[in-house]
Amino acid sequence: MPYRIDISDPPHNALDLLVEWGALDIEPAGGGLAAILPDAVTPESLAGALGRARVTVSAAPARDDDSVWLLRPRVVRIGSLVIAPGETSAPAGALRLIDSAAFGSGHHPTTALCLETLEEMLAGERVARVLDVGTGSGILALAALRIGVPHATGLDLDPEALAAAAENARLNHLENRLQLVAGGPDAVDGNWPLVLANILAAPLIEMAPLLVRRIASRGRLILSGIPWSLESEVRHAYQHLGMRTLGAKTRAGWTALTAQASW
Repeated sequence: MPYRIDISDPPHNALDLLVEWGALDIEPAGGGLAAILPDAVTPESLAGALGRARVTVSAAPARDDDSVWLLRPRVVRIGSLVIAPGETSAPAGALRLIDSAAFGSGHHPTTALCLETLEEMLAGERVARVLDVGTGSGILALAALRIGVPHATGLDLDPEALAAAAENARLNHLENRLQLVAGGPDAVDGNWPLVLANILAAPLIEMAPLLVRRIASRGRLILSGIPWSLESEVRHAYQHLGMRTLGAKTRAGWTALTAQASW
């Protein structure tokens, strides 16, 4: 598990050493340096290399299901969308998110792929409502609302994620346009012109028959959270159910698929 180090009175080459050791994040802190190091680098070897500098080791905060390691939340731009920490001042028009354990900080490649695809899809086109399956922090549903979709529904099995999504909706004054429901695709009735699901490949394949029932005639689907090596398996699961693949985006070993209902 990666860990945080705080270095007091660092030597002149401390920054270079941290980069060389594969630091996941680095920033100035209290006149010294703070960094997140992978567990392959032991604190003992670090302290020895840094000489007389004082090194303090502590737990590092993990985000996005222990897949993103940052010293603190920070602003990230994805397309024209700006995602900003809810605890600090933010640029005008930014989507603000509280720092929580719910997946969807904006820093993970799967989220970025989804947001880029969503923005491209909604450019110059009106979609009446969106269903976000596995909403996590609510980032995708809230981004759709911010782009101009009138109403979104977010589903999640985790009550803490739903609480975070509700707080994020309030923070962005979007609570009246976001409905949050506990459960999966079987927890709601009806269908949607656009369905989003940024979850892992195995549950995407398992829930494919239920998910497809929630897609309206000629409706579209954005799937993310798919390792590149499993893209074909996920794609075939949905093609078998009548979804026609429109395109794919890949980044850092992850893929997002776009499909449209053939009915």
